[in-house]
Amino acid sequence: MVKSGNFDRILLRPRSTVLQLFGQELQLMRFGRFAQGLLILTWATMTLDVTWTAPLVVLLIGSILGGAAIFCALFILQATLAFWTTESLEMINTVTYGGVETAQYPLTIYRKWFRRFFMYVIPLACANFFPAMTILQRERSLGFPVGLGWIAPFIGIVFFLVSLRVWGFGVRHYRSTGS
Repeated sequence: MVKSGNFDRILLRPRSTVLQLFGQELQLMRFGRFAQGLLILTWATMTLDVTWTAPLVVLLIGSILGGAAIFCALFILQATLAFWTTESLEMINTVTYGGVETAQYPLTIYRKWFRRFFMYVIPLACANFFPAMTILQRERSLGFPVGLGWIAPFIGIVFFLVSLRVWGFGVRHYRSTGS
């Protein structure tokens, strides 16, 4: 939209630019992925030997919301890069879609620098790894700070809010293509 000049049209409307862009494309595939994930999660929670308490259920729901916030933030950051680059899509796809692949495995199988990147730079570990370790009561055995799983959903929300600030910076410094 930036390259073609169509983003100018978004700026003229009296609504949030983020909401307009999120609402432009609805992919039914995403509902299927969510349903598949929900089915696997339901099966896993019934199969695992976890004593479910109200705080653990809240943590599970919070980690789902926090994970969604992290991925929304990544897409917002991807869109923001379009203000300054012309072909940044593939670069960010390595983090967004590559992050989906990365999050499917325990964080402990990766090298230390890779773990740190997905803990401190792009907090994908907060989407599922840390909450899962807390729910499964394995956080002490891995050497990660105890209680990190409980704050992980909030880290996702903070990352989302930071990405909105970056987006706002990008919009304020946007220069039209003139077309």
